[in-house]
Amino acid sequence: MNKKILILFAYFFSLFAFAQQERDLKLNKDTNLIEVTYYHENGEVSQTGFYNLDGKLHGEWLTFDDKGKKSISAKYDNGKKVGKWFYWSGNSLKEVDYNNNIVANVNEWTSTDSKLASNN
Repeated sequence: MNKKILILFAYFFSLFAFAQQERDLKLNKDTNLIEVTYYHENGEVSQTGFYNLDGKLHGEWLTFDDKGKKSISAKYDNGKKVGKWFYWSGNSLKEVDYNNNIVANVNEWTSTDSKLASNN
């Protein structure tokens, strides 16, 4: 398939998925992945990640709240959830292990020590 068509497909997919958010897209010629950054209305980064040329989420994706604090660290392999995902919320940290898009294990920690749940 023509790369331009694939890039347009990924672009239109992102328009549909995040219609209300501003975004930046660019093709990384070294990795053949489309790098994307989405923004909250206040200009802070909302998400960063990659699409492959088939329009599937691929590699590391990070999600941030509207103050710029990381809330989710995720990994995809051709659209499937894989590896360790981390979810930060207040003073808690949840780790979810995915194996081929299926939850394999979940751990959660809560602490009054903000260093344990640090996501910076």
